[in-house]
Amino acid sequence: MKATALLSVELSGDRAVVRELRSQAPITLVPRRTATAGGRTAVVHLVNSAATPLGGDHVDLRVRVGAGARLRLAGTAATVALPGRGSSRSTVRIEVDEGGAVEYLPEASVISSRADHESELIVELAAGARARCRETLVLGRYGEPSGHLVASTHLTRSGVPLLRQRLDLGDARMAASTGYLAGARVLATETVAWDRDPLAPASGQWWSLAPLAAGGALATAVADDAVTADRRLAEALSHHPDAKDLVLPVW
Repeated sequence: MKATALLSVELSGDRAVVRELRSQAPITLVPRRTATAGGRTAVVHLVNSAATPLGGDHVDLRVRVGAGARLRLAGTAATVALPGRGSSRSTVRIEVDEGGAVEYLPEASVISSRADHESELIVELAAGARARCRETLVLGRYGEPSGHLVASTHLTRSGVPLLRQRLDLGDARMAASTGYLAGARVLATETVAWDRDPLAPASGQWWSLAPLAAGGALATAVADDAVTADRRLAEALSHHPDAKDLVLPVW
């Protein structure tokens, strides 16, 4: 299965509006339509409308946030990578114009046994643009070993690379080492490029917050379950200088 979804948000007056929205199963984009929507922040939910990704699937999501507009793109349920014929691949590309902001907050991705999955997140920010992007990886369903995952993140601002990261997870030989995620089966990360950056690294019980050399920060947490990982990730982000402003207001 090959599927592509497109989402474009622009500022119209003082409101963020969805200018283009194209969904293709299994990627379904559902704009929020409530009394509180229609402010400077557009809210769109990312819904999995079919079992995916299976081996051989290729899903592609492209998002553009116009100048001054704000978007919260949030998941509604976990994604489960399943085995099939060949490897599966998912690509998310987000472009944010000057003064725009995006929150990309999908639910966890579960890499089931024998799955072979590759994911890529590409975020391109213009000058003055902001972004926070979360990724929670669960290595295997309950009681089973993890499949293979290669997860890449590329973040740039004004063409300058802020983060280029590749995670190669699910190798049985690496998992046997105590140095491999410290035996944890959940890895949660959040990449933040906001108004300010941490002046120095911070860390605690199974979490860390590290400033990036060219701007931005990377929060990381590990745990035995997704709920604990998310809680530790939130603790890491609480040490960010913009912690109180990292959630875009919706009115």
